[in-house]
Amino acid sequence: MQRLITESIVQETTDAIREVASEYSGGNVTEGIMVKDIPNAIRSLPKGWYGVCKDRSVSATSLTRIGAMALHRELPIQSKMRRCVVRDNGTVAYYLHPTDSRYKDNGELAVLDGTDGQVMVEIPKHYAKLYIETDSTTGHLMEYRLISEFKLPGFTFVPKGYYSAFEAALDRTNLKLASVVNTTAQYRGGNNTSGWDGTYRSLLGKPVTSVSLTNFRTYASNRGARWTCHDEGMYETVCNLYIIEYASTNIQATFTSTLDANGYRQGGLGPGVSSMPDWNGYNGYNPVVPCGATLTLGNATGVVSTAVIGSAGTSVYNAPVPSYRGIENLFGHVWKHTDGILISIAASGTSDVYRCYDITKYSDTITSDYVKVGEEARSSGYTKNVIFPCLIASEVGGDSSTNWCDYHYTNIPSSGSAVRACLWGGGADDGAADGFAYANSSIAPADADSHVSSRLCYHPVVS
Repeated sequence: MQRLITESIVQETTDAIREVASEYSGGNVTEGIMVKDIPNAIRSLPKGWYGVCKDRSVSATSLTRIGAMALHRELPIQSKMRRCVVRDNGTVAYYLHPTDSRYKDNGELAVLDGTDGQVMVEIPKHYAKLYIETDSTTGHLMEYRLISEFKLPGFTFVPKGYYSAFEAALDRTNLKLASVVNTTAQYRGGNNTSGWDGTYRSLLGKPVTSVSLTNFRTYASNRGARWTCHDEGMYETVCNLYIIEYASTNIQATFTSTLDANGYRQGGLGPGVSSMPDWNGYNGYNPVVPCGATLTLGNATGVVSTAVIGSAGTSVYNAPVPSYRGIENLFGHVWKHTDGILISIAASGTSDVYRCYDITKYSDTITSDYVKVGEEARSSGYTKNVIFPCLIASEVGGDSSTNWCDYHYTNIPSSGSAVRACLWGGGADDGAADGFAYANSSIAPADADSHVSSRLCYHPVVS
């Protein structure tokens, strides 16, 4: 009996993998292929991956799509991104409805206030190959970002992860970082000004700010093992998925849900929350958009206009809140303190960027667990080239419509050296400077500010 069950499982596995292999090879799969031969057959398929390449010498924001063109239309990896509610032990309580996150995927009303868990976006496991190569014909440096559902030669495994659907909130009673829709005082956002409750400047339901990276790290870990605040590695993964999907470096390009003539994504996510008038006068650079503004989009990419109400009771700014496949405000609104990356900036010399790839070793200081990945540009300006595959500027000199389109801000100490944190995305009044490649290396890990928040991430154990 056991043998029959085993043979059945083997046959089902063989049939399933052969079907996948056949799809990507145009049907050219040997009928007598064995289970043990399937992985090698898939690895040899030229159509099992898709991605983009960027010529570093060209200022255009559009990138060249390469690999299986059908996959650029199907987007098999990006299409698996979906909102869900995750318990503190890392298990998924339930997935949210694909077209409206106010509901569970079975149509029942979802509980998004933290009672059932944290509202996260599941990033599917996949394989990636990220590299720079000199073109043999032109001599130009080319950046390649390739992804696949299969383990192809030279591709690295990217584990499944959970990235907060919203900017970080804080359970102030239990000091736990959160991703929720909750308008109680326990989750009051911004700098926790209680005197604004019930007024146009209320911080109830808004993301938390005025917290240092040091404390964001602690508050995330208070939720349990393998929870972190905004994580550099997961951020790079999300950005890679976006860049490949849209084949563009201009995330502020006009949003459109219409595909181009080839059936590919086009445009961007629009300006984002980047044009708040007199932000300082309004509420001292505290958040202006509540968490969950894009619930009605579900897992779809889109933009929801959210009115920011002034003292007269009328709208002072219609904030265009973007969501990329369930990730609200990937850029703009408030900066995101990010862990796993630190910059050593000397008064003279270089600004060295370090990455840590072990979430249990994240620190405010550059220890032996941090690896130098490149040198940051020493001046502020629009990003021309980046420290690949990280998006921190290695060279400035571009503008808001060429190269990476996003600004780069740094601050060189007058003497000695300093360890700086990395903030991503820009703020609600930074205009065209905002974007997923807008990096700010001007503050220390222990510093906090009313316009700096973070996100929540969960890293499942890789089995």
